[in-house]
Amino acid sequence: MKIFLSAIVLLFLAAFNCSAQTNGNDSEINFVETSWPQALKRAAAQNKYIFVDAYATWCGPCKMLKATTFKNGKAAAFYNQNFVNVALDMERGNNPQLAQAWGMRAYPTLIIFDSKGEIVLNTVGFITANDLIRFGEEALRRGKAI
Repeated sequence: MKIFLSAIVLLFLAAFNCSAQTNGNDSEINFVETSWPQALKRAAAQNKYIFVDAYATWCGPCKMLKATTFKNGKAAAFYNQNFVNVALDMERGNNPQLAQAWGMRAYPTLIIFDSKGEIVLNTVGFITANDLIRFGEEALRRGKAI
């Protein structure tokens, strides 16, 4: 009986671990929780742009992005490969100052920065996964033209 219970616990843990690994890959966009200066350092070290999801906790379209667009497999694969992805609650910590510096007027605001912190491209409001991919592709094209 003890061996049986141990086997069930091990199977449960293995299944949970596989599920966690799948979510850590490309089943959704992997956003890092970090400060803006750390995001800039990470982007420079990885030679990538930064994709920022600037949101507020009360924002309905922000919640829709998290529930749908950011969980799209194609969008996740594209963003996880090409960007350092950062989600920032713009009403916490030092983020209100960033919102002011970036000229934000509404949420969600999606912004792509270069590794020096310069805005490459931005959009406001909910967008679909296909539009999010096009948004990222456009930012990468603009970066190569600079």
